[in-house]
Amino acid sequence: MTTLLLVRHGLTEANQGGLLAGWTDGIHLSERGREQATALAERLETVPVAAIVSSPLERCQETATALVSGRDVAVETDERIGECRYGDWTGQELKKLVKEPLWRVVQAHPSAATFPGGESLRDTQARAIDAIREHNTRLGAEATWVAVSHGDVIKAVLADALGMHLDMFQRVQVDPCSLSVVRYTELRPFVVRMNDTGGGVDDLLPPKRRRRSRKQSSDAVVGGGAGAADTHKVG
Repeated sequence: MTTLLLVRHGLTEANQGGLLAGWTDGIHLSERGREQATALAERLETVPVAAIVSSPLERCQETATALVSGRDVAVETDERIGECRYGDWTGQELKKLVKEPLWRVVQAHPSAATFPGGESLRDTQARAIDAIREHNTRLGAEATWVAVSHGDVIKAVLADALGMHLDMFQRVQVDPCSLSVVRYTELRPFVVRMNDTGGGVDDLLPPKRRRRSRKQSSDAVVGGGAGAADTHKVG
């Protein structure tokens, strides 16, 4: 069971200014964003992680750098968990974009939305899920790992994990520097947390292995054998 910790980057000046940053270069964490990233790193410091994978954009890289501090792992970069490519919408004010006919499509029928000069939300979701699945396979079933990404990307991944159509993903909220957790099994994913911005993380620690005495082991073998035989007889 691979455990994925989905982290949205911390707050930026673009977030506070109501801009759709997209793939704009030079968007860094604000002072508040850096505080958020440090606080999350402190919350997660007892949770062992096998990898920290980040979007290539600065705000995610800076958040990942805070999370990797004190750990024996390096930040990996995967463009597939980068922000949606908003094309001509990139860098524009949200208060202007809400007047565009496409805005209503993005809100109510996002699976039909393709940004002018950019990509569709369907493609954003597909590439992000492909990346998640590949890292899960690479890291193994016992691994816990971190993906640092963006709001729409994380919402799309959570929608997939919840078995929701992409058209429902706007019902999911993902705040700056929030933590969402998905556990992936062979049969299905389990969403453990969404948009968590505080509280303990003891449930994310790997289970302690119990040491059994020699007598307990012997009893278990005898009891297990008898139980197995009895069960077989009952059929």
